Amino acid sequence: MFKRMLSAFGVGGPSVDTVLDSPHVYPGQAVTGQVRVQGGSARAEIDRIVLSLITRVEVEHGDHEGVGTGELLRVVVADRLVIPENQRVDVPFRVELPWEAPITAVSGSPLPRMSVGLRTELVIAGAPDKGDLDPVEVHPLPSQDRVLDAFGALGFQFSSADVEAGVLHGVPQQLGFFQEIEFYPPREAAGRINQVELTFVATPHELYVVLEADKRGGLFRSGGDAFGHFRMTHQEAERTDWTPVVGDWLTQVAGRGGHSAFGHHQEHGYHQDHGHYGDPHRRGPGMGGIVGGAAAGIVGGMVLGEVFEEVFDDE
Repeated sequence: MFKRMLSAFGVGGPSVDTVLDSPHVYPGQAVTGQVRVQGGSARAEIDRIVLSLITRVEVEHGDHEGVGTGELLRVVVADRLVIPENQRVDVPFRVELPWEAPITAVSGSPLPRMSVGLRTELVIAGAPDKGDLDPVEVHPLPSQDRVLDAFGALGFQFSSADVEAGVLHGVPQQLGFFQEIEFYPPREAAGRINQVELTFVATPHELYVVLEADKRGGLFRSGGDAFGHFRMTHQEAERTDWTPVVGDWLTQVAGRGGHSAFGHHQEHGYHQDHGHYGDPHRRGPGMGGIVGGAAAGIVGGMVLGEVFEEVFDDE
């Protein structure tokens, strides 16, 4: 995407340009493309070409929070590459996105502060030469989309999203960080709950959905956190109507009792694995409008390249 001269070779040295076949990808799907190295005025040797997928991660240090770079994967795509004078060498690549990759766009709208980028690094004479980032837009899996649809149908309002360093209990997490998508609760629960955080942990076969509600106490002090944990195969999650599932959990958390104020009452336990809920053909209005409006209000005219510059310049 960005042709860059390799400073290690000086004036007249080769340049590199990484080109993606498509910047749009889903968790578990491959990112493909080519690293194009254009030879300069003399023969050049490159020890290896390394690709890494990185994202912005919030890191807590005691009472303070900082920003770091989380590496989703790192792959060597070429070793001992010779670039002839004035000739171009193309190195094709195929790197598979981890199933736990954070979502950066929903229904075509970017999630504010969410960025994933492919970085090209060339090692020359043993010294790494870090290249520019090529933005990668990660879209939710169909199973994740079903859950997000339910949040839209129930009247949740998108608040923010980030990636946090840490490990969740009870899920087969492989990365050392996880994404939290935060929502303001529906109006009916606003007096009892401050926010609800949604985290997906996906594997090739299953989807784990972790919900955390920040409950309000007296005089709107924090009343503690309440958690929900759901596990299904991707096929089951796609067939499930998540509106009553999330709605019933929210009713329990809000302490209303009885039938759900947010969805149809279900007899299933909320922590059972492989549950089936509701009409499998019913779909909510989706998250596009909610996320799109919030994105416009928060980031305004900011373009993705500027987001990456802000996020990763200080690694």
